[in-house]
Amino acid sequence: MRGAVIVSFCIVRGRGRAAPARRPAWPSLALGALLACASWPAAAKYDIAIDAPRPMRKLLEKHLDLARFASRSDVTDDQFDFLVTATPQQVRDLAATDGYFSPIVRTDVHAGRKGQKAVTVHVDPGPRTTVASVALTFEGPVRDESPKQENAARFAFSLHTGDPFTQAGWRDAKEAALKALQARRYLGAKIVRSQARIDPHTRQAALSVAFDSGPTFTLGPLDVSGVRRYPGRIVTNVNPLSVGEIYDAERIAELQRQLQNTPYYASVAIDVGDDIAKPNGTPVHVKVSEYPYNNVRGGVGYATDTGAHVQGSYSYLDTFGAAWPFSVQGRLDQIQQYGQVQLSMPPGQRGWVNSALASYTSTQVSGTNIYSARAGLQRTRTAQFIDYAYSIQYYADRLDQNAAGPTTSHALVPQWSWTRRHVDDPLFPRKGNLVHVEAGFAVKGAATDQTFMRGYARGEQYVPLFKRDLLLVRAEFGGVLTSGSSSGIPASLLFRAGGSNSVRGYGFQSIGNTVDGSVLPTKYLITATAEYQHWFTHDWGAAVFYDVGTATDTWSERVIYPGAGIGVRWRSPVGPINVDLAYGTRNRSVRPYLTLGIAF
Repeated sequence: MRGAVIVSFCIVRGRGRAAPARRPAWPSLALGALLACASWPAAAKYDIAIDAPRPMRKLLEKHLDLARFASRSDVTDDQFDFLVTATPQQVRDLAATDGYFSPIVRTDVHAGRKGQKAVTVHVDPGPRTTVASVALTFEGPVRDESPKQENAARFAFSLHTGDPFTQAGWRDAKEAALKALQARRYLGAKIVRSQARIDPHTRQAALSVAFDSGPTFTLGPLDVSGVRRYPGRIVTNVNPLSVGEIYDAERIAELQRQLQNTPYYASVAIDVGDDIAKPNGTPVHVKVSEYPYNNVRGGVGYATDTGAHVQGSYSYLDTFGAAWPFSVQGRLDQIQQYGQVQLSMPPGQRGWVNSALASYTSTQVSGTNIYSARAGLQRTRTAQFIDYAYSIQYYADRLDQNAAGPTTSHALVPQWSWTRRHVDDPLFPRKGNLVHVEAGFAVKGAATDQTFMRGYARGEQYVPLFKRDLLLVRAEFGGVLTSGSSSGIPASLLFRAGGSNSVRGYGFQSIGNTVDGSVLPTKYLITATAEYQHWFTHDWGAAVFYDVGTATDTWSERVIYPGAGIGVRWRSPVGPINVDLAYGTRNRSVRPYLTLGIAF
């Protein structure tokens, strides 16, 4: 192409990423040498103003040397003149990284405030270069073995015809496509040619990238290091991989999660060999860092539902000298006190864990006190996306209320629960869903006061809208089926609604069967939420929501409780923080809420 300028060209001969073009650094290096090698008399700071469109101004304020050194008081006249002289070329270099290849630059030096020097940099960036064509070619076995993987790489390439061309976008598009190609089968894939041809006259970019997939990789046995305190069979038992299976980055991530879900390892690092000369049975290197035998943790916090709280735990990971974890944990807050002891076996085949546990919970809320003791056995397994639990537990509950004396209830309950997590980000989900289901039953006479069946389900769906918006839909259902009243069923197995993760606008667990000022738990529960979020920046957003729900003993006599409100959302370093203000339309009450994390 006549008059074309090549802005990026690279050949990567090993596994890796396309190298981005770098802006010339000679003005900074030269000025740095002047400042480092000479002792110049101090001079006053100079003022700088950049007259450019906002995105361009932000770029120049961050990277332009004349702007970066403006806060220094040791820039001499000669150095200032050097910076001003270098500015036009540096602006052109910086503008090119953002897709502007023909900016008009003018510098204006004049007297500023208090007699200081001042300089104004005027920049007319001109029309932005756009992508005219994208040509992605693939070499190697991927063409015949896995067209799906080739399509995944094409889909991951984020620059399309008509998009603005930027150096960062060009680099990110290549890296994303390469990463998608390497994610399954083709661990040794590489970029063999990449080129962006820019025509400064038409301001169009013709992009081309050639990928070589290399051979299909299959996995060999695990090579485990760092095992000293705990048996190596723990790693083997939770390992979901099979020797000979095709390499898949998600499966490697599953192995890492499985190991980190055990109580034994503080950190897990996994490295898969990527020698394209030996792709079959490539070794999987696992390096673990183990926790000590004894572990003590504690913390304090606050939530609007339960008030201030303090919590702590102690665990010993080598009971009987056989890596059986023993743990004691407790939590105290303003309305609830909780304690539990648990003894578990090490993970068995396929990662199943058997354990025995006992707990005691005391809850005082909405004029009702519930004291619940339970003990039992359980068998659990945590997989990449799904958790399973089977248990049999004995419940002994006492309920105190205003209208009558204490009542007690007992039940021996076989239970099953299932949790599925299918979201794009477990901490800050934007797309996907979370589902939890549990079921149990009890038979009168078998250490049980009353026969019943119990079921509960909760789900959340995240739907991305536009670029910065999100729709969250949540629903939960609970029911206890029995021929008698709810008084013969342990109160901790019944339901109440209200609070930050239920129906906002009402007090925590304040929706139920109200008798003489006491809100009693009920046999049936249903709640639903629709929440619309708009994110102004990556970390800060706002929300509007509508909640509705009820908890009742008789479905035909149900009372619906709606609530609506607004909130602030923050993606904090420790997890999502939500601050809400909700109005309960039935009670005509306004309540604030503060929550941390995803309640699931």
